[in-house]
Amino acid sequence: MLRRFFVFAVLGSFLGFVAGCTNPNDLDQPAVDLGDFRLGHNIVIAPKMEKGPLSREKSKEEWTAAVQARIAERFDRYEGEKLYHFGVSLEGYVLAQPGIPIVASPKSALIMRITVWDNAANKKLNEKAHQIIVFEQLSGEQVIGSGLTQSADQQLENLSKNAAKMIELWLVRQRGEEGWFATEADS
Repeated sequence: MLRRFFVFAVLGSFLGFVAGCTNPNDLDQPAVDLGDFRLGHNIVIAPKMEKGPLSREKSKEEWTAAVQARIAERFDRYEGEKLYHFGVSLEGYVLAQPGIPIVASPKSALIMRITVWDNAANKKLNEKAHQIIVFEQLSGEQVIGSGLTQSADQQLENLSKNAAKMIELWLVRQRGEEGWFATEADS
């Protein structure tokens, strides 16, 4: 499964469009409605993280620190009364290389899984970890592939920001569909 994903990411799969639909640089705007949510533990691990083919190298420690910092940056803004904890497992990544022909236009990508724990109920909100595939945000400099225009550190930073934003979008959807983070006004 991961190998198939990496082939798509390296070849600049059409799925890269998904990241273009998010704006991870919206932290100066009011936080979206997550009801009575407040982030407790923010645990990011990478025990089995795989580096995709033709990828630049970044350590598990660099990945976990970057993703954990961006999750904290995005979710520490929420001041609800109920604590929820994140368990995030980083599964695989591709950081596009420089010098790959423009025809291939490789895209950087990250695969992660997340579980949300309700502190008061002492149980998981999602029994099965939710998988999120994060691609770099489309911009003028990434149209030809971020490997040609960005350092590995910049790619890591961009994917980490996008990862936190994709988690937020998923939580908003779960709030609407499953009633997560309900407030008294929701009753």
